[in-house]
Amino acid sequence: MSTAKPPAFAVRDLSKRYDLVAAIENVSFTVPLGTAAALVGPPGAGKTTILRILLGLLAPTTGSVEVGGSGSVRPTGAVGGMLDSRGLHPLRSARDHLRVYAAAIGVTDERVEQVIDLVGLGDAADVRAAALSTGQQTQAALATALLGDPPLLVLDEPMAGLVGAERVWLQEFLRGHTHRGGTVLLSSESLAAVIPIADSLIVVSEGSITYQGTPAKLRRSHPDRLVVAASTPIALATTLAANGFTDAVIRPDGRLAVAEATAGQIHDAARAAGVRLDSVTPDPIHPDRVLAALTRPTRPQQTLAPYPGVAAQHPTPTPYGIPR
Repeated sequence: MSTAKPPAFAVRDLSKRYDLVAAIENVSFTVPLGTAAALVGPPGAGKTTILRILLGLLAPTTGSVEVGGSGSVRPTGAVGGMLDSRGLHPLRSARDHLRVYAAAIGVTDERVEQVIDLVGLGDAADVRAAALSTGQQTQAALATALLGDPPLLVLDEPMAGLVGAERVWLQEFLRGHTHRGGTVLLSSESLAAVIPIADSLIVVSEGSITYQGTPAKLRRSHPDRLVVAASTPIALATTLAANGFTDAVIRPDGRLAVAEATAGQIHDAARAAGVRLDSVTPDPIHPDRVLAALTRPTRPQQTLAPYPGVAAQHPTPTPYGIPR
């Protein structure tokens, strides 16, 4: 008998087009119940479009979504959503904001106090939203998503603008939600920010998925390396390969980048090959370097003038990731 968990979110062949422009194209993935999944990619990749379709705020051009299990499109109260624009009125306190939403969905002010405690807003709940820090605004928006005690959370860029302890707190909170049987689907522009909590990764670039799988699988395909300056790098690479270390690449500067072997094993191979080593330098691969490699643009940016009399916009490219 299969022990696979049923899906909390199922997306099949999903596309969304605006006139001649595809925001997303043939996107398919599932998120099992009780897990955390992260949609990761640069700005404009299509992450928010996918989440808005899942929340019922956008209609897809083609494809289908299921939320909450097979045969269910969007069960009432099952999903708590948080969008990138946090939706807080700048002159209203977080507590008043929550009371307005509580009345709208039919929950009591007692639940408002519970979610304020749950996200740790404390005295900041009585401060106007405009005066809250980015982290506190995120806490208030998360508290809004939690008002109905939903098992499923859909969070758009919850890590954006968070620093240090704020990010760690949110990571632990979301991991706790999945440990209690809940499910989380969140988006992020940073792979490093979501690896501590994500059971699965869905990397999106230019509206299409470029990677699906676990963080561990992605890590194995992009390992840390030791960069070796050697008198004869080809001879060293040949000896390493004979000892089972076949992942060695000669870089343009002539140095050898070796994966999986330790510094001691490289020195042993160098002695066996009669090769002089000048240096062995660690080259750890930051997750966002991996993300940059997975989301390199493959098509030219389109220049659009969607309405008569409106000048075409020429967006300035934004550097993303850390160059290798």
